[in-house]
Amino acid sequence: MKLPRTTLILILLALALGGFVYFYEIRGATVREETKEQKQKIFSFREDDVESLTVKTKKLTLNLERSPESSNPKWLIKSPISGPANDAIVSYLMDLLVKGNSERTLSTPAKQLGEFALDPPQATINITLKNRQSHQLILGKSNFNGRFLYAQADPAAKPDSNINVLLVSTDFANAVNRELSEWKQPVDNSQKLPGLSTPLPPPTNSK
Repeated sequence: MKLPRTTLILILLALALGGFVYFYEIRGATVREETKEQKQKIFSFREDDVESLTVKTKKLTLNLERSPESSNPKWLIKSPISGPANDAIVSYLMDLLVKGNSERTLSTPAKQLGEFALDPPQATINITLKNRQSHQLILGKSNFNGRFLYAQADPAAKPDSNINVLLVSTDFANAVNRELSEWKQPVDNSQKLPGLSTPLPPPTNSK
C-alpha cells in the first residue's frame, strides 16, 4: 500500500521532531547539566595531587606539606613550627578545596574588590600540586544574608579588567580561621596520669 505524499511528509516531520526533542531536551539536558556542574566546581584537582598548602589569615601564616611517608600523619607543619599536623583538620580543608562548588559567579571591576573584603582579603589559601602547578583561593567577607563567602579562585593578573567573584560555602572560613594549636596533631593522653606533663613509658615485661 502506497502512502500519500502528504502523509509521508508528515511522518518524516514527526520523526525529525522526535529526534530533535531527544537530542536537545533529553540528551542535551544531560550535557548542559554536566557543563553546569563543571562550571560551578572551584578547582579540578584531586586530593592526592596536592603537595603543599599555605594558609594565611590575619592572625597566622601556616605552611603544610604532605608527609613523604605513607603512614600517619599524612600532613606536616613546616612553619611557624615544625611537627605533625592534625590530619582531621587538614582533611576537612582539603575536602572543601577538592569538592567545593561556587554557588554563583559575579563579574566586577578590580577596583571594587575592597567591597567584598577581597583586597586586602580575609584569608588566602595557596595550593601547590605534585606537578608544580599552583592554585590560589582568596576569601573575603560573607554576602548580605551570611549564607556564602565572596571569593576568588586563581585570579587573573589584569587589574583594569573585570574579575570573577565567586560565592562559596562559609565552611571555608571555619576551616582556615583556627588557632595554631588546632592545626597541631593532638597529644595522645592515653598513657598520661593526672598531674604528669609527659606520658609514662610503655610497661616492661617482668622476668
